Amino acid sequence: MNNIQQGLNIAIVGATGAVGVQMLKMLEGTSLPISQLKLLASKRSVGKTYSFKGYPIIVEEVKPDALEGVDIALFSAGGSLSKELAPEAARRGAVVIDNTSAFRMDPDVPLIVPEVNSEALREHKGIIANPNCSTIQMVVALEPLRQQYGLNRVIVSTYQAVSGAGHTAVQELKQQTEAILQGEAPKVGKFPHQIAFNAIPQIDTFQDNRYTFEEMKMINETKKIMGIPELHIAATCVRIPMAVGHAESVYIELDQEISVEDALRVLSNAPGVMVVDNPAQLEYPMPVDAVGKKDVFVGRVRKDPDEKKGLHLWIVSDNLLKGAAWNSVQIAEALVQLKMVTI
Repeated sequence: MNNIQQGLNIAIVGATGAVGVQMLKMLEGTSLPISQLKLLASKRSVGKTYSFKGYPIIVEEVKPDALEGVDIALFSAGGSLSKELAPEAARRGAVVIDNTSAFRMDPDVPLIVPEVNSEALREHKGIIANPNCSTIQMVVALEPLRQQYGLNRVIVSTYQAVSGAGHTAVQELKQQTEAILQGEAPKVGKFPHQIAFNAIPQIDTFQDNRYTFEEMKMINETKKIMGIPELHIAATCVRIPMAVGHAESVYIELDQEISVEDALRVLSNAPGVMVVDNPAQLEYPMPVDAVGKKDVFVGRVRKDPDEKKGLHLWIVSDNLLKGAAWNSVQIAEALVQLKMVTI
């Protein structure tokens, strides 16, 4: 796609992966003015063709020269490649929006969720980090409550879909499910244990403090994004046999007491949040209903029975969209709105 209109030159690095494909879809509906779009991937994907607004685009090999002349580069091809090529892209004049964990806790790299801290984009030095999918949906829901009532404690348990571990993980879930239904023993590969008909209380590797790397990502990223280094926060991250859609049970303690009605009012008016909370009609967010949607869904809002300032929430989102691709494109849109890229 070349010179369709005056605008930005954008590249998707890791364009054929699960998140890269969703980035392409999100760019289809964006307000960004795009004059050229490059799809970059590894050698084995070179030559594949995708359609963008009716124009065919052939996948090219990702290498430094392919990043020449790019204004915004959306990276989602693994941390090692990001560490190698993101600085190279930035040196060549691109603003990199990286979807891996490579730069998230770098003090010189802003970690952005546009509904929460878009102003931090002004501090970028060529690379911007996209947070972990489970972190993104949680802070989108918590930030409006924090703004009005303060926040000092968060305890979260996640129920995360296998697509967060990539396409091979989704295939493993499917193969294991079929094997078990046929009375065969499931083959374990991507995960440390059988995932079909199971729940695995481990995502990523265990750290010295007995938390997993995924749990520590949620803890550290939340503090950085919300700008509350003293926040008391703990996480337990669990992989469940869902293809797409992360869910979270979140307990928070605010600085002030709040009614359920006030909490629902604040959440209903918050950007990027959709409230689904009607227990009488059995209406609450579920992962299956969030698939393909950009919002963060919140429900089951209730006060803690013992702690006056405590509140419980159930938060659901499509981990490939708001948890990755859509948040990245929103960051690109915010860069344009803040006039931080030249069209």
